[in-house]
Amino acid sequence: MLQIILILTIFVVLVIPMGKYLYHIAVGEPTFADPAFNLIDNSVYRVCGIDNNGMNWKQYALAMLATNAIMIFIGYLILRIQCLPILNPNGIGGMEPSLSFNTIISFMTNTNLQHYSGESGLSYLSQMMVIIFMMFTSAATGFSVFMAFVRGLAGKTKTVGNFYVDLIRITTRVLLPLSILGGLVLVSQGVPQNLSANMVVQTVEGTYQDIAMGPVASLEIIKHLGTNGGGFLGANSATPIENPNIITNMVEMLSMMLLPGSCIIAFGHMVRNRIKETKKGKEKKILIGSEAKPIFAVMSIIFVIGLVICFVAESAGNPSLENVGLSQSMGNMEGKEVRFGIAQSALFTTVTTAFTTGTVNNMHDTLTPLGGAVPLMNMMLNVVFGGKGVGLMNMILYAILSVFICGLMIGRTPEYLGKKIEGKEMKLTALGIIIHPLLILGFSALAVAVPAGLAGITNPGYHGLTQVLYEYSSSAANNGSGFEGLGDNTYFWNITTGLVMFFGRYLSIIIQLSIAGSLMVKQPVSESTGTLKTDTSTFTISLLMVVIIIAALTFFPAMVLGPIAEHLTLWR
Repeated sequence: MLQIILILTIFVVLVIPMGKYLYHIAVGEPTFADPAFNLIDNSVYRVCGIDNNGMNWKQYALAMLATNAIMIFIGYLILRIQCLPILNPNGIGGMEPSLSFNTIISFMTNTNLQHYSGESGLSYLSQMMVIIFMMFTSAATGFSVFMAFVRGLAGKTKTVGNFYVDLIRITTRVLLPLSILGGLVLVSQGVPQNLSANMVVQTVEGTYQDIAMGPVASLEIIKHLGTNGGGFLGANSATPIENPNIITNMVEMLSMMLLPGSCIIAFGHMVRNRIKETKKGKEKKILIGSEAKPIFAVMSIIFVIGLVICFVAESAGNPSLENVGLSQSMGNMEGKEVRFGIAQSALFTTVTTAFTTGTVNNMHDTLTPLGGAVPLMNMMLNVVFGGKGVGLMNMILYAILSVFICGLMIGRTPEYLGKKIEGKEMKLTALGIIIHPLLILGFSALAVAVPAGLAGITNPGYHGLTQVLYEYSSSAANNGSGFEGLGDNTYFWNITTGLVMFFGRYLSIIIQLSIAGSLMVKQPVSESTGTLKTDTSTFTISLLMVVIIIAALTFFPAMVLGPIAEHLTLWR
């Protein structure tokens, strides 16, 4: 418990200054590092011919889609021709078409779902030029959209910013510096960083074993900072090569949590003091309380509840194993590393799915039914911090819905952040909320209805359905973790999860930017005695209830048929 409390305390301490730093980057205010970074950024602008002209939300979305499309095309070609003897000391062959499609969509959408094992499926060229590169660019894309979205909500400018400028500034001023520092820490703890071929060593038992080499540390740090999740190795952060000890385990968890948590603090700064109006010839500034507090509180409540359930469920062990004489005094240690134990495994599991990273330090397929239900529900909700502002933007959709419902109760036109919420915004909000469950439940139904989908299920019954739900929840939430018992490297699973990842990422972004663009051009309304305040404990409770009710109505039947039924059967 002390380990868990320590990590969560460090997280809260770090996000406050980092959130202020992200705020300065988002609004273009000076920072301590400007003298160095301005030189780098201006050089990139000149080489690429980038100006700093503002964009409306449609231009911003188009620039984002076009840039991502070009990177997808180039990355796909590299995966197909990686068999060439270029940075390929282990002689890895080219990746087949459907797996290449799934992989490139996965990493460009920041999902990093892996239907392959990195040590045997990718050359060093692909690991660096495709995987690591896209871990930077997909994360920077997410941060850029987050900043544009909040600029639109704040309504302080007539544009949502410039996508290319945002992409470069986030990369050079946040992701690269933190990756260099974090990578050096990982290397100091024994994580490999080289271009050597795999080593063949003789074990103490006299057998021979391949030990993976390569640029592991540089991939490892950005996979966590960018909430990416794809591992250099198939076993991900459960292997000592990627995650040697408790220090690296803490570094990796804090790296996952740092930037998504900081986005909420940055949001609070960006929407504060946002309205200025002229009254009787004088400028009047309407001060707005911290709109970030209810959002941070609701996310924290859901996160802590999930963490407690996962920890208690894993600590209780597996009664089936105890019935055959295997002691469960240490809890359910199946699929977990002894060096981490129950506490660090439960915390890592909750963090990686709440912050939509997808990296694992234990195998989620071996969690108890209720323990496995926690990461599944985190991804189904997709509002618990999330990655790179994703959780925040999704939570704001629920905040708009909460304002609408509360406004109907008191007979007033709903308002959020000083702007009226009208029919157009509510239609877009409803569409943004419904896309996520539609992708998960729709494709899950397809998978259990056709032979190609059923062929991938290796565990019949309730757990098999949970495997399917988990795979599509991970894809739709841009998470990337999986119940690895699923046989997913087939044409059916590669193509369907690729489509879910694509639509789950880009449809949501376009809808959210459209909402921001719509609110940005509206005239602010003055606060009155009848205005619903959205920075109070009352609104916090309302927001929490709306999230729980909507999620329960949407996903509870599927949860009953999967992990809950499995739990009741196991403990009958």
